[in-house]
Amino acid sequence: MTKNEAQGEIILVTGGTRSGKSQFAEALVAGLGKPVVYIATALVKDPEMEMRVKIHRARRPASWLNVEEPFNVADAVRREGKPGNVILLDCLTFLLVNLMFRQELPEHEEEFKAEEERMLRQISEIVAAARETGTTLVVVSNESGLGLIPADRLSRKYQEIVGRANQIMAGAADRVYLVIAGIPVEIKEMGKKILNEIGRVD
Repeated sequence: MTKNEAQGEIILVTGGTRSGKSQFAEALVAGLGKPVVYIATALVKDPEMEMRVKIHRARRPASWLNVEEPFNVADAVRREGKPGNVILLDCLTFLLVNLMFRQELPEHEEEFKAEEERMLRQISEIVAAARETGTTLVVVSNESGLGLIPADRLSRKYQEIVGRANQIMAGAADRVYLVIAGIPVEIKEMGKKILNEIGRVD
């Protein structure tokens, strides 16, 4: 048994909106042949989101345990995770939206920065929870920085937080997949080779 098999892996699946990342993550998880816990972070607030959630649910096997947790994901991972099972977290970006708008956001930059750091610590806590329990954790997240820089401050802040959160998760992950037009590419090993060549190892 390899180290990853004994402890479980952390796998990040990222990509743009409607890139096919969720479908790929679901297929990846199904192929692992382990009991699956699906942690859904979306808050249903309008008919469009309700329809999206219904489509996702219809696509998933009935045998998967569904856990709706929009805020305290690390606690859910600790509660549900164990060696031999797999947790699919879909998605990290909805979690960050929920955390950002859970309360009124501070106006002052220093206070906003402190709030940002609190949110990012929750991402690190998810990583720690997965490692502690020995579960395999597959995380879906949006690659939100591929488009234009947003014109308004709040959207820019959100984009920055998502970018930093993805870097935290990718740094901890054993595998990272980028999905473009439904096609997944494993990028972490390729990236490590390039970073080694230029003398930068994260």
